[in-house]
Amino acid sequence: MGVLDDKVAIVTGSARGIGRATAELLSSQGAKVLINDLDADVAQQTADEIDGETVVYGGDLTADGAPDELLKTAIDAFGKIDIIVNNAGYTLDAPIHKMSDDWWEKMLAIHVTVPFKVIRAAAPHLREPAKAERERGEEVFRKIVNVSSISGTMGNAGQANYSAGKSAVVGLTKTLAKEWGQFKVNVNAVAFGWIETRLTAPKVDENVMEIGGEKVQLGIPEQARGMAGFLIPLGRPGTPEEAAGGVFFLCSPWSNYVHGQVLNVTGGQFTGMTT
Repeated sequence: MGVLDDKVAIVTGSARGIGRATAELLSSQGAKVLINDLDADVAQQTADEIDGETVVYGGDLTADGAPDELLKTAIDAFGKIDIIVNNAGYTLDAPIHKMSDDWWEKMLAIHVTVPFKVIRAAAPHLREPAKAERERGEEVFRKIVNVSSISGTMGNAGQANYSAGKSAVVGLTKTLAKEWGQFKVNVNAVAFGWIETRLTAPKVDENVMEIGGEKVQLGIPEQARGMAGFLIPLGRPGTPEEAAGGVFFLCSPWSNYVHGQVLNVTGGQFTGMTT
């Protein structure tokens, strides 16, 4: 018996890292979960390894029509939507005077435009059931959790594009909370600090991902990684499982009166990602 029995969740970017840990936790509490990743094969492997009911949507969510296809996949498989976790993302770091238009636009596309389009595509599946429930005098809560970062809330050198995107996520979250509170859709964000994922792993040749045929270097320099103990009062980066705990709270019944908020999951970190 889980607290999310009979709930249906979409978790974008959920084949690895925080997204996978979130999908596993939601599934362990009874949710049926759509697994999404840029790499469809890895997404399918993750879905096969997770206990519980899953369905897969593999593909680039910045592609035309992809957010609508994502929602259609979940609806076709499970018939409804209760939870959306907008988690998909990556980084392209450079000082602002060396940053290309392409890198700027790619960060805004994945971190702001994709969540916007996913939420817009989900609108009828969240609003219409709520209208019927309201007419019957019922109160059923649904959840949207947008993933931000303290790079967005505090800024971070070398990440003007990423920081701008993650800051915009906060504005999107707070606006949607005002619009959809009447439908009992709790809309909140999590701002992660230093969590051990591919994005914060050592910046080495093999830590790359491929997007649209272009290889993207991930990670941060080892010198910056060595600063974790000084930046984080708890003395270490967080794990994906610890990060997922914050998301789970905002997806759970215990957050029914938490609305329009940004939950910092940082170990007490009081600066941007590495500065």
